[in-house]
Amino acid sequence: MLLPDIEKLKSLVKAAADDVLLKDFGHSEFEYKSDGSVVTPADLAMQDRLEKELKQQWPEYDILGEEMSEEQQLAVINARGAYWCIDPLDGTSNYAAGLPFFAVSIGLIIDEQQQLGLIYDPVRDEMFTAIKGQGAYLNDCLINHNEMKFTEDKPVVAEIDLKRLPEALAVKLVTESIFASQRNIGSSAIDWCWMAAGRFDVYLHGGQKLWDYAAGSLIFSEAGGLSVSLDNENVFRGQLEVRSVLACYDKNLFDYWYDWIGIK
Repeated sequence: MLLPDIEKLKSLVKAAADDVLLKDFGHSEFEYKSDGSVVTPADLAMQDRLEKELKQQWPEYDILGEEMSEEQQLAVINARGAYWCIDPLDGTSNYAAGLPFFAVSIGLIIDEQQQLGLIYDPVRDEMFTAIKGQGAYLNDCLINHNEMKFTEDKPVVAEIDLKRLPEALAVKLVTESIFASQRNIGSSAIDWCWMAAGRFDVYLHGGQKLWDYAAGSLIFSEAGGLSVSLDNENVFRGQLEVRSVLACYDKNLFDYWYDWIGIK
């Protein structure tokens, strides 16, 4: 199966984000979903627009979106066909609060494998893309930087979401402090991309859903990064189960954290 024209996809996503997301950024109403997460009219409007335009351009692909019901999502998964996995607005809480850390994330899954990933940050106008086996790009420039060299006394900038990690691991991270500086941006899509760009040294996050990593983990992998779930499996499995992940760019640093966490 031929992959979509990525330039056409980039234009489609950028136009939608500029029209729908930037318009109401920082002054959008919101409500809580049954799982406690926040949803805004922009989430729904963005998903509706992407669904319509993706179907119009590439009718051969099904669509799985965050704002669909779980029954609809499972139907797409169980069909085992080719589909877009969409998070129309990743970082909704940031978006509603006026914090400029949110993005659109789209992954293309074919034969239960990630084939294409695109994440667009409209505030910074940063477009991260990857096609399996062809590297990762930021605004059309190949992401290609030298591997960082890790030593035990090297300061580590860690992107960690403590509240979603297993309690014992969260406590261990706080009490032993093996990093010099800790961040939590609040957008999994941006996390993966900023890791790919080398802006963080290590990434540790619990509770990611399929649309949180379908595009981002491919982009990070194609940039040369290493990642694993905390139950020692590939992060992407093409299922709806929640995943906790460890990701590092440098092999030595990855191995150090893998052993320190005690992944088995």
